[in-house]
Amino acid sequence: MSAIITEKFRQHNANQFQESFTETAGNAYYLFLGKATAYTSGTTTGSDSSPPTPQDGEQDETRAWDAMLAAKKISSTDIAFAIPRRNWATGTTFDMYEHNISSSNTTTSGASNLYDATFYFVTSTFNVYKVLDNNSGVAYDGAEPTSTATSPFELGGYVLKYMFNISTADIGKFVTTDFVPVATDSTVSAAATAGGIESLKITTGSGYTNGTYYAAVYGDGTSQGTSSGAIVRITVSGGAIAKFGLTAGSDTTVHATGAGYTFGYVNLGVGFTFSDTSLSSASAIGGTGGAVEIIASPEGGHGKNAITELGGHYLMTATTITQSENDDFTTANDFRQVGLMIDPTLFGTTTVGTASTFRQTYAVKLSSFSGIFEADEVITQATTLAVGKVVEWDSVLQILYYQQESYKGFGTSASTGGLVAFSSTATITGGTSGATGTPSSTNSETVTLANSNTLTLTSGYANPELEADSGNIIYLENRKPIQRASDQTEDIKIIIEF
Repeated sequence: MSAIITEKFRQHNANQFQESFTETAGNAYYLFLGKATAYTSGTTTGSDSSPPTPQDGEQDETRAWDAMLAAKKISSTDIAFAIPRRNWATGTTFDMYEHNISSSNTTTSGASNLYDATFYFVTSTFNVYKVLDNNSGVAYDGAEPTSTATSPFELGGYVLKYMFNISTADIGKFVTTDFVPVATDSTVSAAATAGGIESLKITTGSGYTNGTYYAAVYGDGTSQGTSSGAIVRITVSGGAIAKFGLTAGSDTTVHATGAGYTFGYVNLGVGFTFSDTSLSSASAIGGTGGAVEIIASPEGGHGKNAITELGGHYLMTATTITQSENDDFTTANDFRQVGLMIDPTLFGTTTVGTASTFRQTYAVKLSSFSGIFEADEVITQATTLAVGKVVEWDSVLQILYYQQESYKGFGTSASTGGLVAFSSTATITGGTSGATGTPSSTNSETVTLANSNTLTLTSGYANPELEADSGNIIYLENRKPIQRASDQTEDIKIIIEF
């Protein structure tokens, strides 16, 4: 049995995902950073120079929670539909839009699927154009297009359709070297004709009588076969049917687009067409081997919905992490993991988090200390035998931020492998620095952090703000280490293909 997942199914899923950011009872999406410690063969496998590929399973999801540093909410303004970026350049051969591309009707570039074809391009001014005709697969030869007219136009030997312009704001937020955001221009959309014929493929043939002829487009269009339906103007020169274009008197072109066509035919087989636009007087055309093939427009007409027409089944998230972001994102360490999660809950509850950011490290306030704790060093606690690793040491406020991952000798007891939480006022010791500290015994304490946010501790300790293993991690990426700094901003874009 043969089957396919259709483009409309992909687009439907992309639409549903996008809508879930704005629905009244929608989901809460968060981007998170994690993994301050190096990849090693003894733990995660791989190395910092060659990070391991995440596995789609419970183990890697649980470990991602253990290694999570902080999370930031993704708002509806942080997402956009996207399409692969295909840049305009003179001398480039582009594909053309066709409604029937397949393995038996491939494009100029060899694509057997419309959305793998290079049938649109982006200019240096971020105008996006669809190619309605590529001059029989010849390279574009002309100036960079600038027209924003709603009707097709001819330039560089191609017939082009202006689709939309990428705004300055979206250029800064969503444009990458590989993808650009896609949106529908309301003016272009309003001018689109559902089922209008705007594109043709010509087989020139030979032996035809020179002249200009008009042919009705038959099919399922409104008033098809009459002067109110779609009409093609056929130009014969040198005994051959001229190529499709828009130049009056020299090209075969669409004289009237008509409406309501999902398919159409121009019948040259009977050896005649009409000598005027009234379609009332037939003239002999003769010749053999020629054909005028109708290219059916997409649903709603060219430009009606740029997202679906150009294959916008990609969603891009663009999240900016500005310095310490509410004192939740450490600037004193690096990260190696980026992910997306849905509906995480607050620590110790089943309530979905809604705050703009969350800290996901443990913290302990030291009432006294000696020495300087080092980032990534192993820390242990006398009496409890708890084990963790330092994320950040704030010597001014005497707060030690740390994590406990599920690796024996790292976050769990080296002797038993069991996870033991840091607790009590027993001394904490840095394995590399030799620094020591005594946790505070204050029952409840609120500390004002560097950027005026607060950290509340109970008996000297603060848990992560989100419940581990809550919600669902839907995207996970391992990267080479990226060092953060107090004046640093990360602009993280993630492309999701449906």
